[in-house]
Amino acid sequence: MTIAIIGNGNIGSGLAGALSKAGHDVAAYDKDADLAQAVKGADIVILATPFGAAEDIAKAADFAGKIVVDVSNPMTADMSGLSVGLTTSAAEDIAALLPGATLVKAFNTVFAGHYGGDLTLNGAPIQTFVASDDDAAKDTITKLAASIGLEPINAGPLKNARYLEPLGFLNIQFGFVLGLGGNIAPKWQIT
Repeated sequence: MTIAIIGNGNIGSGLAGALSKAGHDVAAYDKDADLAQAVKGADIVILATPFGAAEDIAKAADFAGKIVVDVSNPMTADMSGLSVGLTTSAAEDIAALLPGATLVKAFNTVFAGHYGGDLTLNGAPIQTFVASDDDAAKDTITKLAASIGLEPINAGPLKNARYLEPLGFLNIQFGFVLGLGGNIAPKWQIT
């Protein structure tokens, strides 16, 4: 499978490195790239951009038939909260912008710095929560996440992004507002 990552900042380049290291055919593109061509040649498109860029990205290419992974946390401009949530989510709003695409929410609780390491904390794989209304797409992204060393957790339908995005925001608060640093990640204990 060919993977196009739109956004080559810390998250986009980190994910690209981890995916490439695992043997995947992946490229990260910045905002000045020919996104129409990048999306056309990809099976999976990962949106590693701020949520506010989604509308422009949707206009730049035809996403029909693609699995699109949203990794965003819809932060307010001053990063004091979320711009959407609980009655909708960034992932659901992006799905509405991309008719014909299959949306998956994943990777939004994993800090960029983890992608350069072995994707573990205290010897245990870091979890990523995977939500989608399409079971086949969810399975594809679950396998992709596992291939780079993450522990994917089935988070149910796409509407559950309404809760995953606040979890991503809380992780950012713990790490960078409350001083725990970037070497943290949420973990759901499964017995």
